[in-house]
Amino acid sequence: MKGDVFLQKKVKILMGLIVLLAMMIGVCWFGEWIYKKHIQHENNIETSADANSHSKQTIVIDAGHGGKDSGKIGVNKVLEKDINLIIAKKVEQLLLNQNIKVIMTREEDSDLGDSKIEDLRKRVDIINDAKPDLALSIHQNSYPSEDIHGAQVFYYSQSEKGKNLAQILQNKLRKVDPENKREEKENDSYFILKKTEVPVVIVECGFLSNPKETKRLISDEYQDLLAEAIFEGIMEFLAL
Repeated sequence: MKGDVFLQKKVKILMGLIVLLAMMIGVCWFGEWIYKKHIQHENNIETSADANSHSKQTIVIDAGHGGKDSGKIGVNKVLEKDINLIIAKKVEQLLLNQNIKVIMTREEDSDLGDSKIEDLRKRVDIINDAKPDLALSIHQNSYPSEDIHGAQVFYYSQSEKGKNLAQILQNKLRKVDPENKREEKENDSYFILKKTEVPVVIVECGFLSNPKETKRLISDEYQDLLAEAIFEGIMEFLAL
């Protein structure tokens, strides 16, 4: 009788050890499974981040003039270089909001060289070195006659993509100013157009020689409209 009781106790102890061992094995297996899932998740995040970094589109924005080069001087003494930079930065922010990489040729009131040609060459070098999807140079126009007005986009005649970009941007800018009847225009003399290796356009946002247009160009509201039009044109071009 005592032997049976002793045997039963040994069986219970043995069963308990087996259950405990099974639990330990289960915990180890579950821990390993969790660890593998964690590593897989981290790898997926890194892979996704790498893919995004490689696929991110790049735009170069050139705010024309700067520093000792004021560009055009408006009828109210406003300087072209200042308006160029303001609009360029507004376009930059809109693009950054869409996770698009933006390279600015200048971000403050400064020129890029001791001479005009050195300045232009530096801007071209920045564009060519960046190898962006496109580049655009922001400017303001001027003309002896005060009644001339309207934004206009210039492109290099040998660049089909540049022409397409110019057409899209011109259409967007005309919506900002319904009175603007200007068309995109080819140009083979502008240094920044003919010396670059990617689609590049020059966006003349308006005429500082026109009092009415100058008043709009220095207003924050109109600058926002221009920046949004340029941004929408860029996005449409990138989607082609």
